[in-house]
Amino acid sequence: RASSGGEWCQRPFTRRFLDLPWEDVLLPHVLNRVPLRQLLRLQRVSRAFRSLVQLHLAGLRRFDAAQVGTQIPRAALARLLRDAEGLQELALAPCHEWLSDEDLVPVLARNPQLRSVALGGCGQLSRRALGALAEGCPRLQRLSLAHCDWVDGLALRGLADRCPALEELDLTACRQLKDEAIVYLAQRRGAGLRSLSLAVNANVGDAAVQELARNCPELQHLDLTGCLRVGSDGVRTLAEYCPVLRSLRVRHCHHVAESSLSRLRKRGVDIDVEPPLHQALVLLQDMAGFAPFVNLQV
Repeated sequence: RASSGGEWCQRPFTRRFLDLPWEDVLLPHVLNRVPLRQLLRLQRVSRAFRSLVQLHLAGLRRFDAAQVGTQIPRAALARLLRDAEGLQELALAPCHEWLSDEDLVPVLARNPQLRSVALGGCGQLSRRALGALAEGCPRLQRLSLAHCDWVDGLALRGLADRCPALEELDLTACRQLKDEAIVYLAQRRGAGLRSLSLAVNANVGDAAVQELARNCPELQHLDLTGCLRVGSDGVRTLAEYCPVLRSLRVRHCHHVAESSLSRLRKRGVDIDVEPPLHQALVLLQDMAGFAPFVNLQV
């Protein structure tokens, strides 16, 4: 429009955008809706935009590195989190190839309000990082350490001693853990645990599962996939002591018999292996000549 064209030329869009109130408009209503990857591009526009983006990053409550990309450089992560002091959720799986204690510990120290931390596959970390997390983040509720081979019994004991709010824990493929460590976890933090994965851990057996059952009355989800030493005794104890259990994963647990699972099935617990009869009927149905005669409603 002719009447406003001169104003448009004199005040470029960048200036007009940045004239909006930062604290009341841009930060809570605009930048909160912009993906992190786009924010990184936005801060290259000008120094003013860089300041705006950094102010937004300093106030983040949730940071998921996957929103930046599948591979994020160390320097980029340091820039993104250097001013963040109010994080409640932190997910760093895309940094698994290089993330070290030196990268993580300062972030944890600046964010004591963390409630959820995902470090799946971060194999370069050590007990020091877990100690800093347990010591500095007393409100921690959810933690994923899946495929972290460095997690051992001593590291888990420190976590159990210092995280009173812990509810969800993923220890998938933490192969150094043995029954003793899980027993200690159950005795120290079992009352609050609601979800636990011990999948792909050949050192975990019935002793650990039975202690979990007796000490975790609020347990709702348990993943024992590939725990070859777990058998029917452990499952029976779960059925007896875990009244709110909703899902149980026991695929590849070859010592778990259907007789121990039947009580849980009757309660409606979601189990990832089908009853033997159902498996047999499906196989028969797949065989030529049998399909027309098989009634899967048996």
